[in-house]
Amino acid sequence: MFDKVLVANRGEAAVRIIRALKEMGIKSVAIYSVADRDSLHVQLADEAVCVGASRPSDSYLNIKNIISAATGTGAQAIHPGYGFLSESAEFASLCAACGLTFIGPKAETIDQMGNKEHARQLMIKHKVPVTPGSRDFIKSPEEAKKVAAEVGYPVLLKAAAGGGGKGIRQVKEPGEMADAFSLAQNEARLDFGNDQMYLEKVLTNVKHIEVQVIRDSFGSCVYFPERDCSLQRRKQKVIEESPCELISESEREKLGQIAVRAAEAADYLNTGTIEFLMDQDHNFYFMEMNTRLQVEHTVTEMVTGVDLVKAQILVAAGEKLPFKQADLGFKGNAIECRINAEDSSRDFMPSTGQVDYLFLPVGNPGMRIDSALYQGMVVSPFYDSMLAKIIALGSSRQEAVARMQRLLNELVIRGVKTNKDFHLAILADSEFKQGTFTNTYLEREFLPRWKEQVDKHEAV
Repeated sequence: MFDKVLVANRGEAAVRIIRALKEMGIKSVAIYSVADRDSLHVQLADEAVCVGASRPSDSYLNIKNIISAATGTGAQAIHPGYGFLSESAEFASLCAACGLTFIGPKAETIDQMGNKEHARQLMIKHKVPVTPGSRDFIKSPEEAKKVAAEVGYPVLLKAAAGGGGKGIRQVKEPGEMADAFSLAQNEARLDFGNDQMYLEKVLTNVKHIEVQVIRDSFGSCVYFPERDCSLQRRKQKVIEESPCELISESEREKLGQIAVRAAEAADYLNTGTIEFLMDQDHNFYFMEMNTRLQVEHTVTEMVTGVDLVKAQILVAAGEKLPFKQADLGFKGNAIECRINAEDSSRDFMPSTGQVDYLFLPVGNPGMRIDSALYQGMVVSPFYDSMLAKIIALGSSRQEAVARMQRLLNELVIRGVKTNKDFHLAILADSEFKQGTFTNTYLEREFLPRWKEQVDKHEAV
């Protein structure tokens, strides 16, 4: 087992990992930027090293400085968390070259699965169902039109190296293809340094379902109960829950077996997430694999009682998984709300400043808050706006939602604007209560009503 691990992240993600390391008796090294000098993760770690200026490119994406911090402090491994360098094959490869264990999959796997079209081809080869679309990279608008004519409009042009909703354009008819192809390709080139594109048919009225898997170096692979991540705004998840209300036990087992097949096809190591679309007939289609810990891993931990971060560390240290598939049934329903520093009444404009007062209503069973917040801290404009993850567990979905509503109503964050009221409105929505919402529901139906309510309130 490791004696010391460097955490190559910040904020809530770094705090989460440092706490797991402490419980395992492993020393932790935090990295921080100039802007994060007084951050909670810096205060909690056994050691801390400044790796650069405030901009992420100067600090949390500065591979050279991060590896120097790890070797200089005697760390044996690096946990990348999620975001930043967590899916960088270059970073994972350099860790190995420097004698450091990367707590995650192998660099070759990150590279293979990070290229969405390569991942599609691998899944097709191993009989994992994929969304209808191109069989190879699309090199021109004309080629894209031919494929679109075969699978049917509307279609999505997607960056092969994409993520986070970048490098994606929907095309509804042939006349839109040239401009959409150019825009998506240029965005992909700027954001990912890779302008390879592929095409998929748009599946309508679908659920966004994902399955957490973990595989050790002995070939043992297990899947966890699925997560419903269909509530999204601008391709970013807003609320996540586990399990999905609409999936039966037999479908859950079938989906899990598909996810394990996908992981084994990639010779996967450590934890990852297979993302699927589920149509109205409950057919599942592979979208992509995220080769890292997910932000929403918390709901999986709540429903199973498994600490995924500790499991990651054990697998990276060469140990066997401490649980079997039979141990991973769900123990209730869990839901997560992402609390962001943004003004949801002003088109979700980012909010920055000092947190003047803070009350986190924790302490009761079935409730959890993951955050790096503390009273007096300054919310910086340099990084992601997420302040906290609020998670509630109940014996039923109804109880989990009721607990979440209580948590949100009692939560107090003053000094910056948050999207708390937006979450409360979603939880009170009839479509949400039924669990029948799809991946377009939030933007197409709920948000227009929300904006109308906000406008009426301001007019009073």
